[in-house]
Amino acid sequence: MNDVENALKVFDEMPTMGMIPNLVTYTTILGGFVSRGDLVNAEKVFSEIFDKGWSPDAITYTVLMVGYCKQGRLSDAIKVMDNMEYNGMEPNEITYGVMIDAYCKEKRSGEARNLIDDMLDKKFLPSSTLCCKVIDVLCEDGKVENACHLWKRMLDKNCLPDNAIMSTLIHWLCKEGKVWEARKLFDEFERSTIPSLMTYNTLIAGMCERGELNEAGRLWDDMVEKRRRPNAFTYNMLIKGFTKAGNVKEGIRILEEMLDNGCLPNKSTYTLLIEGLQELGMEGDVDKVVSMAMASREVDADSWDLFLHKIVGNLDCGTGALDRLLMENAT
Repeated sequence: MNDVENALKVFDEMPTMGMIPNLVTYTTILGGFVSRGDLVNAEKVFSEIFDKGWSPDAITYTVLMVGYCKQGRLSDAIKVMDNMEYNGMEPNEITYGVMIDAYCKEKRSGEARNLIDDMLDKKFLPSSTLCCKVIDVLCEDGKVENACHLWKRMLDKNCLPDNAIMSTLIHWLCKEGKVWEARKLFDEFERSTIPSLMTYNTLIAGMCERGELNEAGRLWDDMVEKRRRPNAFTYNMLIKGFTKAGNVKEGIRILEEMLDNGCLPNKSTYTLLIEGLQELGMEGDVDKVVSMAMASREVDADSWDLFLHKIVGNLDCGTGALDRLLMENAT
């Protein structure tokens, strides 16, 4: 706030020093008022620019739009943008970004999509973050196909989507049950880019959720071949898939592989296996899972809490099971 006051003081003293404030000066003062949320004075400064017979540039208009958007006054920001275009001033990349972000926050997917189309038509390059926001708001609105069309349009405009955009699209396609459309999209993307671990994980998770475990395995092999090292999430998704399919033994084998590869299991890993085994009445294998964890000597606090709750929580047999496991893993 002191910075704004100091700037205003200099602004008022400029004429006495033989200096004439220009559009940059007014835009700076405007930005100061916007930054502290004082839109009353911001509007006065903006009006003064017109009073002096000047035409605000794209930056000046955008600064005022930012102020309105920060206060949730989207309708006022829209009016400023309309006036901007009426006065013959073209929005710049930042203007589009500000307004698209505001439309996304208000869940106005159609307007967000229209503006990003305008951006592409004018050869502006939307950021990955901005594209992901538009894709999210479109898909939340049930417009998954529309989001896919946006991806294709970006390709037509030589704007190559990155892994963040691809992961977002794959997530929504899988959520809609369209795993094979997601796989097709993945294959197209893979022709020009090596998918990231996040992109692989998103598609593997979708395949496992739909019971397509063979395809998830093929993706795993492809990922390892491309030197993308699986993390706990990758292993957990496969364990979840096999457990959901009733093949908990394969889940235990994946846990063994996980430990052998030096990937630290977490509470989710053990919860998936232990609950799956207990549902099938395979209590003996629960002891095996816990024994494997203890033998690794890499058990985090959350996993210990799980073991105590799931095994020792049964006072009739739990303490005996714990004693047995401790004896087996004693050195």
